[in-house]
Amino acid sequence: MATAAGLIFSNIHDRNVPELTGKRSMASVPFGGRYRLVDFALSNMVNANITKVGIITHYNYQSLVDHLGTGKDWDLARSTGGLKILPPQITTFDNAGTKTVFSSRLDALMNAYNFVSKSTEEYIVLSDCDIVCNIDLKDVIKFHVDNGADITLVTKNVYMTKENAKNCTIVESDDNGRVTNLVDNPASMEGMLDVCLNIFVLRREYLNRIIIDTLSRGYKSFTKDIIAANKDNMKFMKYEYAGYFATINTLDGYFKSSMDLLSAEVRDCVFGVKSRPVYTKVKNSAPAKYMEGASVKNSLIADGCVIEGVVENSILFRGVHVGKGTVIKNCIIMQDSTVGKDVNLNCVIADKNVVIKDGRNLSGHETHPFSLAKGPVI
Repeated sequence: MATAAGLIFSNIHDRNVPELTGKRSMASVPFGGRYRLVDFALSNMVNANITKVGIITHYNYQSLVDHLGTGKDWDLARSTGGLKILPPQITTFDNAGTKTVFSSRLDALMNAYNFVSKSTEEYIVLSDCDIVCNIDLKDVIKFHVDNGADITLVTKNVYMTKENAKNCTIVESDDNGRVTNLVDNPASMEGMLDVCLNIFVLRREYLNRIIIDTLSRGYKSFTKDIIAANKDNMKFMKYEYAGYFATINTLDGYFKSSMDLLSAEVRDCVFGVKSRPVYTKVKNSAPAKYMEGASVKNSLIADGCVIEGVVENSILFRGVHVGKGTVIKNCIIMQDSTVGKDVNLNCVIADKNVVIKDGRNLSGHETHPFSLAKGPVI
């Protein structure tokens, strides 16, 4: 049986959602009431019996470290293998002290050179943290091995507008599934397109060679300098994923994918696969408390919440308090936030520890939610 290790990129998409990544990495963005985005990539790997996983970090990773801990909640607290936080090398720091993320996936991979070179597993699975999906990576690895591929790219065939496509990488292939071209952030493509989910499988030795070539030749782009440049003399294959996926590449995308979870069908696709559970950090909190007069419809309410008002079509994280006479609709309220009495909220994303005082009225729109950063008093 093929052995594999995993590498997860925690920071390279931070620029896409600055409203949520000002004080954290993309990997630690809260999602779905009790999860972080890293939980999906990490659970996909653990469910495929990948027991050695490296998390590539750059900056703002304190909350990520707090969330992951020793990795015990993912059964990765091991003396051999297990969870490895890969802090930035001194050469990747900006000496001026400004906050800059890795300029590319290859830049991030150079930070993982020691992890890759010292691993003994035959294959490496690469995954970003901006994708929400529950995928059978065992099947992806088997597909990769059976096809003798040099790199396997996971794709999803979906209808894309020009606006949506410009934030994605589009994969073009022949009738046999062999990759013939990659188009990064196209300006004018639309229709049914194969979108790259930024999940890749390749041999560890090949990845090691890619990192060395990047250092010596100054390559900048994994898709352009590695895949597109070698598509004719290397065998790159696409693996078509059929399940639910969401890309978190804008604040609107975060809001929409969160609201998708209010659909039972989507929840079943993401969380309802018994053989592939989604793991997260376990916290011992009291159950949610619904006071007299409270009304909750079609919402996800986490442990520790106290509801005195009305909540509809919304997601409340742990420890949220909703005051009497308050109406919350189509909102995402993150951990330990307090909403006072007689408040009206619609299409609002409130980060952790937000306090909204009595009588406030805040409203956004489904296509442009109103966002509150972590910690303010409104």
